[in-house]
Amino acid sequence: MLTFLEFEKPIAELESKIEELRHLTHNGDINIAEEVSKLQVKVDKLLRQTYAKLLPSQKVQVARHPNRPHFSDYVAALVEDFTPLAGDRGFAEDQAIIGGIGRFRGYSVMIMGQEKGNDTESRVKHNFGMAKPEGYRKAQRLMNMAERFKLPVITLVDTAGAYPGVGAEQRGQAEAIARGIEACLRIKVPLVSVIIGEGGSGGAIAVAAGDRVMMLEHSIYSVISPEGCASILWRNGSLASEAAIALRLTAQDLKELAVIDTVVPEPIGGAHRDPLAAMTAVGDAIEEALNELRDESGPSLRGRRREKYLAMGQKGLS
Repeated sequence: MLTFLEFEKPIAELESKIEELRHLTHNGDINIAEEVSKLQVKVDKLLRQTYAKLLPSQKVQVARHPNRPHFSDYVAALVEDFTPLAGDRGFAEDQAIIGGIGRFRGYSVMIMGQEKGNDTESRVKHNFGMAKPEGYRKAQRLMNMAERFKLPVITLVDTAGAYPGVGAEQRGQAEAIARGIEACLRIKVPLVSVIIGEGGSGGAIAVAAGDRVMMLEHSIYSVISPEGCASILWRNGSLASEAAIALRLTAQDLKELAVIDTVVPEPIGGAHRDPLAAMTAVGDAIEEALNELRDESGPSLRGRRREKYLAMGQKGLS
């Protein structure tokens, strides 16, 4: 069942009327099919108008939508013969980051990303997509393996951030994230990253410092959540909407700032309304990126990647 967001109430009312009409018995006084068709046209028009002018705070809601496709959905839709690889070979297996080898549109690839889960049991199992140090160390291990076997790396990012618990800090969360970024910048194989939902803080960039970084149209990517930013700056979490504007966390803002390379369009009404279309669009964008990168040598890839990130933030500086 589709969950409607706060700003989608007018759309929800129209769709509710459509459902009521579909359950009516035809009595000859009203052409039910015709009325449903008219209402559906109104829904489509309202969806286009609403999603064409979303505020940053509303995009945050869409990026967090519970029906939005997650990492496991993308793997099932886009990757054949996926073989998961577990453990960091140092402490434990982390269920928030899933990774493994598979075949993507003719490429043998290493693919990894955060899995949030889709019900209470799976969300607890995957720690709501918030990885611990062993998760980032597993990601580093898989990147090194990909480099050894000359496999391109695909990362799908969807996390509110790295897990902030005491145990994670004791086991070196900051160091694990830093090493993850270092691994992204060091490997000599193509690395394509896609923000499919939330790209939160170091928990995202630890696996997203790629040759090509893409974002779905209504995803977000930021150094901190709007709620966290508002609490720290203004001691008032209710100012999250203002923080969302200030953070410039939308795909459109980040493309303008050259933090990302590509914005991948979503179906009208967001990826949660047509997950298959959204996942296909992401697959097409990844395939295009891999086709562009496949003929570059390892040293060239690494050199260009490092130059790309060193140049960020330099525009306009004297």
